[in-house]
Amino acid sequence: MYIVIIGGGEVGYYLAKALLGEGHETVIVEKEASRIEFITNELGSIGYRGDGCEVATLAEVGTNRADMLIAVTPHDEDNLVACQLAKHKFNVPRTIARIRNPKNERLFKKLGVDVTVSSTNIILEHIEEEVPTHPITHLLSISDKGAEIVYIKIPPNSVTIGKKVRELKLPKRSILGLIIGKKLPRLPKGDTVIEEGDHIIAACATSVEQELIEALTGLPQTPASTP
Repeated sequence: MYIVIIGGGEVGYYLAKALLGEGHETVIVEKEASRIEFITNELGSIGYRGDGCEVATLAEVGTNRADMLIAVTPHDEDNLVACQLAKHKFNVPRTIARIRNPKNERLFKKLGVDVTVSSTNIILEHIEEEVPTHPITHLLSISDKGAEIVYIKIPPNSVTIGKKVRELKLPKRSILGLIIGKKLPRLPKGDTVIEEGDHIIAACATSVEQELIEALTGLPQTPASTP
């Protein structure tokens, strides 16, 4: 895949390093000359000095042939503009934006950004997952599909402990992908038994997320408030 990264800070650098390691063709667009110099010394000639919010810059790095554009600058507004240009000017199939302010997430999705990643939400959820009343952590939001990838922790007081997967009343438009427990990770089958402390990775339609939590934990959930 050809992937354009907007923003050459720590996030952009390590993301590019990982993508290059997986064999993807990658370019980083960054305004600061010092960061381009650092990236070139560390990763080779994959840096381009320019503004990822400008059409001319995106054209120069071949965004028209990109399979994906990932905007990870420190500024939400810049990330949104870059994704908007990539999607509507260069017809990039997939766009991903880093969001620093969680309140912007709904706007980004409304304006067509395919995937949003909120570092604030991720940190909060990793704190809240230690609280028994907060069993879910969002891993990925796929806005154009109206879907979420989540993992749900089975708390000690769950009535589903000891039940088989086939006995759970899972909502339609949901699927269990992997169970990570005290033993080796296992693929969920009909006769797989739910155990205390299991972490279940699942995909579901956003509209049935609360139903999925209740089906897996047996605990009623209060929908999140709208910011």
